[in-house]
Amino acid sequence: MSAIMPAVENAPVSASADNGKAEQVMQNTAASASVATKPKVKGGKLSLRPFFLAVVPPVLGLIFLVLVWEIIAVKNSGIPSPSLTLKSAIELFSDPFYSNGPNDQGIGWNILASLKRVGVGFGLAALVGIPLGFMIGRFSFLSGMFNPIISLLKPVSPLAWLPIGLLVFKAADPAAIWSIFICSIWPMIINTAVGVQRVPQDYMNVAKVLNLSEWKIITKILFPSVLPYMLTGVRLAIGTAWLVIVAAEMLTGGVGIGFWVWDEWNNLNVAHIIIAIVVIGIVGLVLEQVLVAIAKFFSYEDVKN
Repeated sequence: MSAIMPAVENAPVSASADNGKAEQVMQNTAASASVATKPKVKGGKLSLRPFFLAVVPPVLGLIFLVLVWEIIAVKNSGIPSPSLTLKSAIELFSDPFYSNGPNDQGIGWNILASLKRVGVGFGLAALVGIPLGFMIGRFSFLSGMFNPIISLLKPVSPLAWLPIGLLVFKAADPAAIWSIFICSIWPMIINTAVGVQRVPQDYMNVAKVLNLSEWKIITKILFPSVLPYMLTGVRLAIGTAWLVIVAAEMLTGGVGIGFWVWDEWNNLNVAHIIIAIVVIGIVGLVLEQVLVAIAKFFSYEDVKN
C-alpha cells in the first residue's frame, strides 16, 4: 500500500508537467508561425523576394497568354483580339441578370442554373458514394462484390450516360443531373474506400478489445481517419462535375452556361464564347480552391519540438 501511494500522489505533478510541456509546444509553434509570416530582413533591409516569387510569375504567365492570343487574332480574323473581347465582357457583365424569355437570359442566370444542377447531382453522389465507400473499405465481401462493377463503369465517359438519362427521366434537366451524379460518384467511392482500408490495424484491435459497436467504430475511429481521403475524393469529384455539366448542357439545351456557349456559337459570337471559357475556368477554380481550403483545415500534422 505504501508503494502505491507515492505513485498516486505524484500523478498530478506528472499531469501538470505534461500540461506545461504542451503549453510550451504551442508557444513554440505560434512563435515559428509568426516568424514564418514576417517578411525576411537581410542586412537591415526588407527582402521582397518572397513577394516577387508569389506575384511576378503568375503575372508573366497571364501576359504571355495575352500575347499569344493577340498573335493568333492577328493571323486569324475570325478570332477576336483581347481588347475587343474585354470590351464585349464589359458590356456583357453590365447586365448579367437580364431576362428576355426562357432562351434569352443573362450570363449570370446561366451560371446559377449550371451551379444548381452541379449542386444537386454532386450532392446526390456524395449521399450515395461516401457511405458506399465506407462499406466497401470496411467489409472485404462488399469490396470484392463492387470492385469489378466500379472498374467496369468508371472509365465510361459521363456523356455516354446522357442518353440513358433522357430515356429514363424523359426530360433534359434530370438527365443532366444524372450525368453529373454518375461521373461524381466514382472518386468519392474510391478515395473513401482507400481511406478506410488504410486505417491502422491497431485502431481496429483496440475497438475489438473495447467491444465497440459498428456505429462507434465508424464515428469515433474511421471517420476522423478517413476524412482527408474523403475530402480529396470530393475535390476531384467537383472538378469533374463542373466539366461534365458544360458538355451535357450543350446537348440538352435550356438555361445553363453550356447551352449559352452553344447558343453563342450558333450566333457566331466568338467573343462571348471566349468570355464563357474564362468564366467556366474561374468558377471551376473557385470551387476547387474552396474544397482545397476545407481539406487543409481538416488535415493534421504532427507537432515537432
